[in-house]
Amino acid sequence: MVSWFRRKQPDAQTPTPDAAQPPAAVVALDPPVDAAPAALPDPAPEPASVHLPAATLAAPAGKPGWRERLRGSAFARSFSGLFSRNPKLDDALLDEIETALLTADVGVTASTQLVESLRKRMKGREFTDANALLHALRMDLIALLRPVAIPLQIDASKKPFVLLTIGVNGVGKTTTIGKLARRYKDEGRSLMLAAGDTFRAAAVAQLQAWGERNGVAVVAQGQNADAASVAFDALQAARSRGTEVLIADTAGRLHTQGGLMEELAKVARVLRKLDAEAPHEVLMVIDGTTGQNALNQVRKFNEKIPVTGLVVTKLDGTAKGGVVFALAREFGIPIRYAGIGERPEDLRIFDAEAFVDALLPEALGGG
Repeated sequence: MVSWFRRKQPDAQTPTPDAAQPPAAVVALDPPVDAAPAALPDPAPEPASVHLPAATLAAPAGKPGWRERLRGSAFARSFSGLFSRNPKLDDALLDEIETALLTADVGVTASTQLVESLRKRMKGREFTDANALLHALRMDLIALLRPVAIPLQIDASKKPFVLLTIGVNGVGKTTTIGKLARRYKDEGRSLMLAAGDTFRAAAVAQLQAWGERNGVAVVAQGQNADAASVAFDALQAARSRGTEVLIADTAGRLHTQGGLMEELAKVARVLRKLDAEAPHEVLMVIDGTTGQNALNQVRKFNEKIPVTGLVVTKLDGTAKGGVVFALAREFGIPIRYAGIGERPEDLRIFDAEAFVDALLPEALGGG
């Protein structure tokens, strides 16, 4: 049975959804699934602005925001001072570049291809100095990412547009859903969330907190409920209400767990009983700190349910960043969003040029 949650809007002292605790009391309206659900009250006005520590403030828009959050990545550190230490155009410089790429998780194949291309052009005397080679490397990296820097487009003819999020444990799926809910709400879209991570009670409570903050309905069942049933009920409710977007959460699972992986395929099959084209987007969330293991994750998940988009999170922390290039080369799956901070505004539409500029600034060659 579907439960519809209506709770008090949080005040300025309410913890962030990531730290939210299960509510002390929940009003379960339990309408029939095929009936139009009760309307939510208009969300309360946003609380007064709160002075937050600098680390939690949203990164500014544009390239400076990317640079600010990603300049401490292992990729940027690997290249810091590299060109000043090796000002000559020789094999030693190329060897250093290859080592830096490998250290930053770009992967053996992509790193080798990038360096061999530079080597061929260097021998053809295409570069006048090390800075010219740096510029060429930046352009090659951007060219590698540009084909996958494709924003997610919500197809208005699909109502609701069903977005299914998948991924291994701890990558930030539920948080990503909350940030997407904020984005789509700000765009004026009507949406609904389905709490399909039924293995963790905290995940349901966390999604409810995001829904409450953004004035979005959350469909949930009890803990250990069938995730496919939750998704089915949510799609029925969203259709009856005329909702534009339905975002469904799923439980985190290791890509090596065969039984749990089969459940993802089941969720998709059950959704197709109501909409033959659902889910319209299968968004896989990748932890940017995972490194080359992310390739195995995408490969295994893609075998069970075709992945149509990627979100790479936690790029602002200890992530090396280079795995993004490896993912682009290996799969060519569109990278929809990148997480460069904790605030909702820090879930950015992936920008190939801004990403490369943050990891490998033009001024890096100066020392």
